[in-house]
Amino acid sequence: MSTKAEQIIEQVRAGRVWRSVFRSGTGQSTLHRALAIQQNIFLHLFATKVRKRMVRFSATWYLGTLTFGTFLILVITGILLMLYYHPSVPQAYADMKDLQFVVSSGLFLRNLHRWSAQLMVFLVFAHMFKVFYRGAYRTPREFNWVIGIVLLLITLLLSYTGYLLPWDQLAYWAITVGSNLSSAVPLVGSKIHFLLLGGNQVNANALLRFYVLHCVILPLAAILFIAIHFWRIRKDGGLYVQQSDPRAQADVESEPDAKEVQ
Repeated sequence: MSTKAEQIIEQVRAGRVWRSVFRSGTGQSTLHRALAIQQNIFLHLFATKVRKRMVRFSATWYLGTLTFGTFLILVITGILLMLYYHPSVPQAYADMKDLQFVVSSGLFLRNLHRWSAQLMVFLVFAHMFKVFYRGAYRTPREFNWVIGIVLLLITLLLSYTGYLLPWDQLAYWAITVGSNLSSAVPLVGSKIHFLLLGGNQVNANALLRFYVLHCVILPLAAILFIAIHFWRIRKDGGLYVQQSDPRAQADVESEPDAKEVQ
């Protein structure tokens, strides 16, 4: 029975899905142990070996870099906005008014945060369109494509949760409509609606829940997946393979684990 279980485990590890997620094998040899350490995101965020074409100058749109730049702007401006904001029903709208008329450069800070959020959504979609056009979702980069989709969803959730924080009429009714749409999901719609708002109505519970999601949970999740995304770009040999370079194409399609990291 143990032999059959070991055979099943080996078949899973040799499969395409496993090799897409885990770029190195597992075993008891020194080589496998070294690969397991070098492939660990927490131990080696940056690759120990990169291809020459990765460091060559090339004309790109730098959409991924621009997206990460807008995320950094959002983190910095968001921390500054948290200094003047209270996630409570009596105070939230008053804090927004103070940021607009009382706090020095408060209006600039809030608008910079708001426009950066909208620009980030646009850049994420543009980046994914470019990656899809270049065919960077193909083997062996399909796992990183899934990570990109997760980052897209986190970006949309960040924008959605931040919409309620001003606590004005526009935010209140926009979240009301959006939460009612979620309740239309078959079977689990009512559960999603209750979990999202912390109740059945948009009230103080919903404001506090959206604040925690927007300022703590979703940013931490975004940072984690961004780190994995960057790490996998380096490990997979870049964003995409240039079709004009057949040697690079053959290198990626046949790259063995032992040659991946030196």
